Amino acid sequence: MRQVLFDTARDIRERAHAPYSRYFVGAALLSEAGAVHSGCNVENGAYPEGWCAETSAIAHMVAAALPGPGRRIAEICVVADRIEGRLVTPCGGCRQRLAEFGSPETLVHASDPNGGSQTYRLADLLPAAFALDDGR
Repeated sequence: MRQVLFDTARDIRERAHAPYSRYFVGAALLSEAGAVHSGCNVENGAYPEGWCAETSAIAHMVAAALPGPGRRIAEICVVADRIEGRLVTPCGGCRQRLAEFGSPETLVHASDPNGGSQTYRLADLLPAAFALDDGR
């Protein structure tokens, strides 16, 4: 499944709307129900009103499924060019969004378009995440 997520994220990043930064990002997530949802970054001249790729993928998941396993993230792959030789991980806001729909064990694959990647647990990227006590 990791390869499917990578391929999907790499392909959708080409559709990003990034006229200001010229930095294209794609994300593909797997819900606990087994569905794949993807998204790309969408910039806006009224910065910071744009959407990160992870935010777009989460929005597609929410729009497609009722609450339950279809709205829970099992893993996500984010594809972007490296910055100063380093793989790019989700920003702080996206880490919190992932925590809202994932778990501390959610896998986050940070990848470059050539397939180089590193995998993290969400708990390692966002320790002590803010979460509502909703029985998760």
